[in-house]
Amino acid sequence: MLETSARLLRLLSLLQAHREWSGAELADRLDVTPRTVRRDIDRLRELGYPVHSAPGTAGGYRLGAGAELPPLLLDDDEAVAVAVGLRTAAAGGVDGIEEASVRALAKLEQVLPHRLRRRVGALTAFTVPILDTGGPRVDPHTLTELAHACRDSRRLRFDYTTHDGTVSRRTVEPLRLVCARRHWYLVAWDVDRDDWRTYRADRITPTPPHGPRFDPRTPPAEDLAAYVSRGISTRAYATRATVLLHASLEQAAARISPAAGVLEAVDEQHCLLRTGAHSLDLMVLHIVLTGFDFEVREPPELLGKVREVRDRLDRALIPPPAVSPPPGGADRTRGTRSGSSAGS
Repeated sequence: MLETSARLLRLLSLLQAHREWSGAELADRLDVTPRTVRRDIDRLRELGYPVHSAPGTAGGYRLGAGAELPPLLLDDDEAVAVAVGLRTAAAGGVDGIEEASVRALAKLEQVLPHRLRRRVGALTAFTVPILDTGGPRVDPHTLTELAHACRDSRRLRFDYTTHDGTVSRRTVEPLRLVCARRHWYLVAWDVDRDDWRTYRADRITPTPPHGPRFDPRTPPAEDLAAYVSRGISTRAYATRATVLLHASLEQAAARISPAAGVLEAVDEQHCLLRTGAHSLDLMVLHIVLTGFDFEVREPPELLGKVREVRDRLDRALIPPPAVSPPPGGADRTRGTRSGSSAGS
């Protein structure tokens, strides 16, 4: 019985590798006959695992989705990754999943072997995540609905609230969800505007029914994370700039987040920063606070604003002239005070 149970666990582990196995391959891996494999497959089905099979020489077995979630087998690294991810999710980020994350984490830690519990404990005890819990939170049902539309290549309809509170109806062909700095963004083709757009997920209110299906378009960029970063740090602003930083790409990336600008290596000592701001004054402040020497590449107006700020700072560093009292002023003041006292 123990041997059969162990073999079933090995078989389940193979099927969870997200591929299709022939009966002969499974028999060879488990060192049993194909007939035994068929019996074990039937036992897994009785336990609730949806094992699909295709007949014929080109057929095989694969694990599919069922009506209920059966137990999963995780290797050591997968278990640690899930536990750490659940701890992070329990701290917030997606609205409404904190309690579910805590419950799932409690179940997982209850069955973790001691060696893995120590690894998870070390990771969580000696790392300090910086979580922006005060930021906008996304409804998990909205996030799931967006993900399903991306997966199924189905047109999506929703109301979108811009930063100034304006609400508009959008019809899009969703491509991907991207998470950047605790914000979720939807990259999609806007049907009415005939162009790619990036939408904040927390500003989206789905308005079903959705559909129909569409043929996926060529993505706007190979690296969608960089595409979104450019959108939220540069394209979203009317004022844009390119400056050469006197720092390596690694040094600049340590101080400048992807949401604050896009970095591009020039050589080992320099990199380009492409960024945006609401005004030239804010642009100068943003660039200066990077802490690196820099050269303005564009726009020319930014160079003039840098000179203006430089002159203002120079004036602030000039010590004020000493103010000396007028000749005899102190005596007249004292005399006036004396006279006033006598008159009263």
